[in-house]
Amino acid sequence: MMKVSGRSCIIIGGGLVAERKALSLLDADAKVRIVSPATSERLHRLFLEGALEWIQRGYREGDLEGAFLAYAATDTPEINDAVVEEANRLGIPVNHAGDGGRGSFITPSVLRRGKLVLSVSASGSGPAAASRLCREIDEVYGDDYELYLDAMAMARTLVKAQVRDPHRRSVLLGVVRDMDMLAQIRQGTFTPWSEEEWMNWIEAYREDDEA
Repeated sequence: MMKVSGRSCIIIGGGLVAERKALSLLDADAKVRIVSPATSERLHRLFLEGALEWIQRGYREGDLEGAFLAYAATDTPEINDAVVEEANRLGIPVNHAGDGGRGSFITPSVLRRGKLVLSVSASGSGPAAASRLCREIDEVYGDDYELYLDAMAMARTLVKAQVRDPHRRSVLLGVVRDMDMLAQIRQGTFTPWSEEEWMNWIEAYREDDEA
């Protein structure tokens, strides 16, 4: 789990493996640059839409300058090894798509439910195993978690912004945690509060404390 929003991430390679890496990075608002003589149809479309940068040639030493993360995702082992070597020399975290153990990080399968992000790694057993586990987890963590976390996020943000006293803030956050909104969502009895309703609730607790 790493914050890559607005950061330069370079992928050497333009095939389907590179495509998967790029889509994951774009989901996280990274700045993506592809270095490859050719790309998959989807990557080419994303380039034409301005979603990513494409340098239309093979890898050259020096291509990783300024990168926050690097990905060696070609179908040529020697090129991938050279990318890893350059990244290590520059101190840039690098993912080796062909052999995760040769890079400095791996990219797990990811399941997103709004603010909930679950990642699954099979520790080198193969992406198919991780993908299968992700699908099984998907059946457990449904869309109800997205609604639940959105409500929790609003409540916590408002409490932290409006309540200065650390003890009172801690008490209120504990009450929010114990509201068991998730059970109400699953029962179909939950109605999300507006910002105004949360503010009124916070104010009511303040008045109760002072009474």
